[in-house]
Amino acid sequence: MFQKLGNQPKGELKMSEKKFDVAVIGNVGIDTNIYPELDEINFNVEANFTANVDYIGQAGGYGARGFAQLDYRSAFIGCVGEDYHGEFIKKTFRADGINIDGIFIDPAGTSRSVNFMFPDGRRKNFYDGKSHMNIGPDLEVCKQIMANTKVLHFNIPNWARTLLPIAKELGIVVSTDLQDIVHLEDSYREDFIKYSDVIFFSSVNFENPGIVMESINKKHPNKIIISGMGKKGCAIFINNDVRYFDSIEFGDPVIDTNGAGDGLAVGFLSQYFLEGRSIEQSIMSAQIVARYTCSKKASTKNLITQKILNDVLNKIPF
Repeated sequence: MFQKLGNQPKGELKMSEKKFDVAVIGNVGIDTNIYPELDEINFNVEANFTANVDYIGQAGGYGARGFAQLDYRSAFIGCVGEDYHGEFIKKTFRADGINIDGIFIDPAGTSRSVNFMFPDGRRKNFYDGKSHMNIGPDLEVCKQIMANTKVLHFNIPNWARTLLPIAKELGIVVSTDLQDIVHLEDSYREDFIKYSDVIFFSSVNFENPGIVMESINKKHPNKIIISGMGKKGCAIFINNDVRYFDSIEFGDPVIDTNGAGDGLAVGFLSQYFLEGRSIEQSIMSAQIVARYTCSKKASTKNLITQKILNDVLNKIPF
């Protein structure tokens, strides 16, 4: 079984001495979800009637708040603007118990996303990452946080790649969500793949995620690779084998697929690395967290709790 816990370099803190269970490194911002009253946007007219909802979102928002809701000691490293949205995010994270010592300032402001949400589950995303291609955090501050953390979960803003060699040096478990891979050869994501122990990606652009997994493994072997497949469930590549798991249905209906991939990562990483569960239990936990996330409309404040997760997981025979 894949295991890296406790393999930190000589002189580093032992796992039991770590201050944080997990640190999420990446994007946070304010998302605006637009829900049309009709099945489609009518671009032939100037005005459409919609329900527009603002909330703390993006991968870092879902990830950091997801771990915190499960009662894990969480930290966040990322950027916000010196504006209303940035202050609101920091205030909310503090209230969640998320450490924000790693937050730094983007002079262009807090990043934003606009998501057109359709009744059949389709989503069209318009992302404004502000200055993430050009800015960077204080590496020494980040190193102090990372050295005190058991598991690091990366999103893929450009600045985050500067922290990957530090994570490698510290010997910490590194996970990355590559999001929606479009091409098998992707130079932007190469560093994140190279330094990660666990890789997540969406299969929205591939009918068979196994093709992506085998391509990654050929160049970078010995990694756990997990792909969300929507209604089809998910797939995991481990020990040179692709395993497929059917989707899980429970609770309220699916109404919003934002954050599903982040829920998959939160569920797997927390249960496999922090709770020591089996691959089967951890992948089922991942699907439970993702499915629960999809039952909440435009919100990261009501994500799944440890009690609900355990209640659902205990009903699944293994």
